[in-house]
Amino acid sequence: MHELIMIHIYGQDKPGLASQMTGILAEYEVEILDMGQTVIHDNLSLGILIRIPSEHEAAPIVKEVLFAAHDLDINVKFRPISDDRYTDWVAASGKKRYIVTLLGRKLTARHMAEVSRVLADNALNIDGITRLSGRMPISDMEKVEKPSCVELSIRGNPSNLEVIRKEFLDITARLGIDIALQEDTPYRRNRRMVAFDMDSTLIQAEVIDELAREAGVGDEVVAITESAMRGEIDFKESLRRRLKLLEGLQESSMQKVAQRIPLTDGAERLIANLRQFGYKTAILSGGFTYFGRILQEKLGVDYVYANELEIKDGKLTGNVVGDIVDAAKKAELLQMLAEKEEINLQQVIAVGDGANDLPMLNLAGLGIAFHAKPVVKEGARQSISTLGLDSILYLVGVRDRDTLI
Repeated sequence: MHELIMIHIYGQDKPGLASQMTGILAEYEVEILDMGQTVIHDNLSLGILIRIPSEHEAAPIVKEVLFAAHDLDINVKFRPISDDRYTDWVAASGKKRYIVTLLGRKLTARHMAEVSRVLADNALNIDGITRLSGRMPISDMEKVEKPSCVELSIRGNPSNLEVIRKEFLDITARLGIDIALQEDTPYRRNRRMVAFDMDSTLIQAEVIDELAREAGVGDEVVAITESAMRGEIDFKESLRRRLKLLEGLQESSMQKVAQRIPLTDGAERLIANLRQFGYKTAILSGGFTYFGRILQEKLGVDYVYANELEIKDGKLTGNVVGDIVDAAKKAELLQMLAEKEEINLQQVIAVGDGANDLPMLNLAGLGIAFHAKPVVKEGARQSISTLGLDSILYLVGVRDRDTLI
């Protein structure tokens, strides 16, 4: 009669430990049914679920493992597993799996307590926890703000994911940490393209507001911009109103504006790493191609689609050339680029901050509201408000130690 035993080995990590323990099991032709290991600050926890064939007994195996553990100065526990319990464990493999990512300026016990409470209340079990952010020296903890991120592997069949997302949004608002919830699918681990809004996403300004300041109509344009960002005015109508206020502005003003607008924190690092990892990148913007092309050259972006300002006699006419790139057009362009690159939309990431970004955010496999208005956060499946653009790397499972820049 075969026996099932769970072996738990824990203590100070050291080279050769797994080799010695599995070497003992190999002598008895033991089958390994499951195995997992974590190491935190050189403290190891190794679990091995084994099946002992009927021609061998458990006693000599247990004895040899105990002797080896004593020699290695580590601890070991054994727990018999019944066939019924094993059958239940196998059945649990049919449950859905999710990834919950916690990211912010620091990670506290309060953050973990709140998130784990929501998961437990919704019958979701934490299978594993992995730190994605880099280690921080004690000397830097009080004076350096570095990102902190952990990834939770979750299993279960929640009745309502939207309820969980709303609870996570509440925690985000109260405790100042971002929480992302994604279904763990092959697509999640194989994203291939990232599409960005431009204004207030890749750059830290709304270009049309800056042009309005050059034209002396800043207050009027800003008021229309903010209303459009909140979703109160149709984007096409708001753009036409704002552009009319810019009629007669000198073309040279665009260069002055471009020189003073800073990139968003983390934009260069993010795109440089995405390029190294083989991602395609795109700017899909309701802003203007003049500025998009500058960013394309500076960052190495693959595609740019935005609005082309009409210029006559060296001055803005207050019109655009061709169709306006609005919310629907962004989603259409996202679909077109996915087809062009021959990838599934589930492999596409879209990032934006305004209401006119929501259609493309919800069309993409991973849509991220970045430092967005509340209405956009609520409408998007994921949001980031505490860190820079490069924190998007955490949402695709990239560790700090894996980045090239």
